[in-house]
Amino acid sequence: MTRFALLFLILFVKVLNVAAQEFNFQVQVISTQVQGTDKRVYQALQTAIYQFVNERKWSPYVIKPEERIEGSILINITDRPSSDEFRCKLNLVLQRPIYKTSYNSVLLNYIDNDFKVNYIESQNLDYADNTFTSNLTSTLAFYINIFLGMDADSFSPMGGSFFYQKAQDIVNSAQNSGEIGWKAFDSQRNRYWLAENMINPAYSAFREALYKYHRLGLDEMTEQIDQGRNAISESLENFRRVYRERPGLFVLQLLLDAKRDEIINIYSKASPMEKTKVVNILREIDPANANKYQQILQTK
Repeated sequence: MTRFALLFLILFVKVLNVAAQEFNFQVQVISTQVQGTDKRVYQALQTAIYQFVNERKWSPYVIKPEERIEGSILINITDRPSSDEFRCKLNLVLQRPIYKTSYNSVLLNYIDNDFKVNYIESQNLDYADNTFTSNLTSTLAFYINIFLGMDADSFSPMGGSFFYQKAQDIVNSAQNSGEIGWKAFDSQRNRYWLAENMINPAYSAFREALYKYHRLGLDEMTEQIDQGRNAISESLENFRRVYRERPGLFVLQLLLDAKRDEIINIYSKASPMEKTKVVNILREIDPANANKYQQILQTK
């Protein structure tokens, strides 16, 4: 092989590797609540997480650069009990582009308050499927698979099953870790229940609604507003069925937290009959925020 051919092959492989990555996430580590002047470790942690999320191959699919999933990970360090131990809040935002627009719809906006990290500067973030190596990498890998699953569900009916199962496998591997957030009895709103809600067939209508809301709803509204909005109304009916099956379902509340303002905007120009119908659904499935949906009825 000539030197030119070898160079071309190396460059070609590099291009493939770059194009294959699934994520284009912003990553930020904030340490303003922690005493001390040594800030290098926080920058190192930020860089390590950025590379872990954005530069690894997380799925068997070929992803074009323009198809990379966007969002953000913000780690707010609240305490540093020792030089290599950090207690944090993990703020996660997942976005989805809407067809023929510059608008990104938020799929998830969630703060995980039970995140503990052990990290030293220049540490490699090692991870292998079905193995609990560290709370840092297992937690990141868990949410990465949740991101992939929700994104896939929004483009294809029940398309995220493979990734939700991987998230469940991570939960299973973490059961004996002693870390908070992985067990059913730790909380009703944690990683255990997030994975459980996604793979539980009793709540399949929730996942079906992700497709209706986004692919048949928001994507269609760019060209056929009424047809797209009708699909979103059908997705809200799905959410109501799930709510009646299990009031207060964790994943449903997460989605409503991410979508509340968007839904209010979508129905601001609907017909009076449609507004009334939708508001009745929303008040039932999101009772803690029932008053906010009054805005829909007040717009003309």
